[in-house]
Amino acid sequence: MSESLHKQLKTMFMPSEIILPQQQIIFSGISFEQLQESIRTTVRNEVEKIVSSLTQPEPAPELITRKETAQILGISLPTLNEWTKNGTLPAQRIGTRVRYQRANVYASLKDIETLKYRRA
Repeated sequence: MSESLHKQLKTMFMPSEIILPQQQIIFSGISFEQLQESIRTTVRNEVEKIVSSLTQPEPAPELITRKETAQILGISLPTLNEWTKNGTLPAQRIGTRVRYQRANVYASLKDIETLKYRRA
């Protein structure tokens, strides 16, 4: 920070008090440099948190085989093939192999709402 800017800040904000619109904050027992360092440290920590949360890669989705998918859903492989063809269950092809995202498999399960338990 340049000396002139530092002097301007010191004249604008007295180390013992800072006056904001409709309120007054009094800092006693803390120097201007200590206040400045405290603010700098806090801002640096918050920016680092934000940057680290933005730079973390998303975890790769867990892919499972046709056989595992059919076992989870309790259906046969031909039924699974039919559901994949008609779009009931989305799949990904890796070369010649077909894989399903575990989250999509569980998301495709729907609750059946019966008349007995439906609220009016």
